[in-house]
Amino acid sequence: MTVSANSPRGPLDLSQDVALLTRDLVDIESVSDGETALADAVWEALSALEGLRLERAGDSIIARTELGRSERVMLAGHLDTVPLPTTPGSRGTVPASLEGETLYGRGTTDMKGGVAVQLAIAHLIGTGRLSPSRDVTFVFYDHEEVSAELSGFGRLVERHGDLLGADFGVLLEPTNGVVEGGCNGTIRLEATETGVAAHSARAWMGENAIHKGHEVLRRLAEHEPQTVTVEGLDYRESLNAVRISGGTAGNVIPDALTIEINYRFAPDKTPEQAEAYVRSVLPGATLRVTDSASGARPGLNHPAAASFVKAVGGEPKPKYGWTDVARLSALGIPAVNFGPGDALLAHTDDEHVSLSAVRTCLEALQTWLAEPEG
Repeated sequence: MTVSANSPRGPLDLSQDVALLTRDLVDIESVSDGETALADAVWEALSALEGLRLERAGDSIIARTELGRSERVMLAGHLDTVPLPTTPGSRGTVPASLEGETLYGRGTTDMKGGVAVQLAIAHLIGTGRLSPSRDVTFVFYDHEEVSAELSGFGRLVERHGDLLGADFGVLLEPTNGVVEGGCNGTIRLEATETGVAAHSARAWMGENAIHKGHEVLRRLAEHEPQTVTVEGLDYRESLNAVRISGGTAGNVIPDALTIEINYRFAPDKTPEQAEAYVRSVLPGATLRVTDSASGARPGLNHPAAASFVKAVGGEPKPKYGWTDVARLSALGIPAVNFGPGDALLAHTDDEHVSLSAVRTCLEALQTWLAEPEG
């Protein structure tokens, strides 16, 4: 398979410095819905390696070692990015730019640095420079930055679920090189109010739906978020109004109001329990669930997870946002987030990562995979 013409540097060189490989990945623009060029380049690079079983579904790829080890781990990462910045002078765009030891560009943090580490590990194994004590499944997938029903990982589960079994998983999302266990769940709901439309000059003839929403907004503003300890990690929750809409014109009393609410809940709750909690905070409100996704418990008590934490060092933290470790958890795979870069820089106009962060992440994973099991 040939690399798309959108790849400015030709075939990917997996043997080079992993930080420079990150630059090459950034230079292949892959905004969600446009991942094909990058998926083609990754497929071609992996196809040149020995000892990998490859499968592809659209722009998502599975590459598996078949070494007969007693344990299997998964290294997963998404290929897509959010849209390029539109602010003039933004450095978090494509192609990447290198300033000293800092690489700027869309996806440097979220998460082409992590994808570069995956590819570097695959190259080390495929060329015999790394003999891992565990079999490894590499997963590269599209459409992570958009709605869940488009997820390339979900597509792989549907078409190649039998190839996704593992004893432990690492999602290489940016965590500043610190293990972040599990993730919060998320649920979105709409609170609605109805009124009666009227001319604003004769407001007494109508009933203002926007005014009726004050009680929901007051309760949300006064809500104190909980911090819930799950398997030793403290997950901070949040419950907020995130969008509001209502009204038709400047001279019409509004007859409808919609308040969109987002609840990020600790992984000790199911989406059903999260919904029940929101309803308890907003008694009497008319609520409709529009989207939800389960969180994931940390799973740090699993032997493979414990050995991973020991190998990479640092004190594990909770993941407050939702990530695809929840998908792994749904498959029965304990998983953690661990990757180069600061998550606070993801999606920003000046998104960037330090070269040393990518190199350090690779060294940590290489060391762990080379260690004897147990």
